Amino acid sequence: MAKDNSIIKIEHLSKSFGDKQVLDDITLDIRRGEFVTLLGPSGCGKTTLLRMIAGFAKPDEGVILMDGNDISETPPHKRPLNTVFQRYALFPHLNVYDNIAFGLKLNKIPSDEIDKRVRKVLKMVSMTDYEDRDVTSLSGGQQQRVAIARAIVNRPKVLLLDEPLAALDLKMRKDMQMELKEMHNTLGITFIYVTHDQEEALTLSDTVVVMSEGKIQQIGTPTDIYNEPVNSFVADFIGESNILNGKMIRDREVEFIGHTFECVDEGFGEHTAVDVVVRPEDIYIIAHAENAKFTGVVKSCTFKGVHYEMFVETDKGYELMLQDYNAFEIGSTVGMFIKPSDIHVMRKERTCNTFDGVMVSPTKVKMLGAEFDCEDCGLAEGDRVTVRVNFDKVELLDNKEDGTLMGEVHFILYKGNHYHLTILTDDGDNVYVDTNDIWDNCDLVGISIAPKHLRITKRV
Repeated sequence: MAKDNSIIKIEHLSKSFGDKQVLDDITLDIRRGEFVTLLGPSGCGKTTLLRMIAGFAKPDEGVILMDGNDISETPPHKRPLNTVFQRYALFPHLNVYDNIAFGLKLNKIPSDEIDKRVRKVLKMVSMTDYEDRDVTSLSGGQQQRVAIARAIVNRPKVLLLDEPLAALDLKMRKDMQMELKEMHNTLGITFIYVTHDQEEALTLSDTVVVMSEGKIQQIGTPTDIYNEPVNSFVADFIGESNILNGKMIRDREVEFIGHTFECVDEGFGEHTAVDVVVRPEDIYIIAHAENAKFTGVVKSCTFKGVHYEMFVETDKGYELMLQDYNAFEIGSTVGMFIKPSDIHVMRKERTCNTFDGVMVSPTKVKMLGAEFDCEDCGLAEGDRVTVRVNFDKVELLDNKEDGTLMGEVHFILYKGNHYHLTILTDDGDNVYVDTNDIWDNCDLVGISIAPKHLRITKRV
């Protein structure tokens, strides 16, 4: 039997604060010596998950196992792990040496052993000549090194890092990323790292755990997460992407942006609606349009340091983002092609809105916590129904009071020739909308659906 190399197992973990569920049935295995990053936008639950591993919060459901033992009820100071916080939490009245030695003194480690271990970690974090310095006189990067040294001097089995580089400037952050990676390789212990910075996650990690709305969206290596996203959220969140509606014609043949392309994907069926992801750097652009698969007009061209970023309107009216080492003149017609291996096909998470409802009368249905007028479909009061609405049949209104119900723009995805929005209602339901109108995240909107666009069927 193969040896289980997991150091931490999280099984069906859930946590709510009031009516807000911040973790929803999280299951995750973390291997010994691995650098794991919990990645996601603000409010996705990543810090709450880290705090529960640390013992600062208790789960409502599920267990956390460490080396096979349930530590869900174990207090933080009895768990063989240490946490490095974003705000460092150093003791301002102690110098560098005493800050690092604090935990060892608390555990009554012999003084000669303390001195040996403190000087070793000072060298490891490049702070050898700073032991007598007042921590308040140090730069942000130096304070972060001291915080890391204080954590690793206790020789934890697991080091937890909660956005430890967020307060540093860009250059310092990149330098510290490399130092953290080197420390991980030297120490050989498990790192669990929280960040919302995609580049940081891809740079540091052995494994990336992408989270959204309290759920794990995808677990994989940085390469897998970038090249093979499982859904449109991951594709949009990890780096720049062109995410487009498509149709799988047959195995290894897909249609999108008005053209048919060879691809390497199979098993989607024939004439199946799909999402297609193409990274900007994977669209090849050439000046001689007659030699290309499709053409377009350059609408913008911006120098980004290593490459130029261009937006091109294709011959079928779709807007694509491209990245190329060469600049192309705004207004010029260019040719483009995409290699089959650079086209990534994903199953659609949904093809229309689907809501549970109940008939209030033959011409009125209650769903999403509100009553909507509908056409008479021969159903009686009290019938439980399923209501389907196409994405482009939901109308959003500037004046939120004019809608049948209100919501907030929660997620925006550009699909090349329209926006696909996720609207979060007051009751916590999602309504999905296709629109050409431009909205911003957190905009409050009214939601209206014409009676003729409600497709209602009775539920058994």
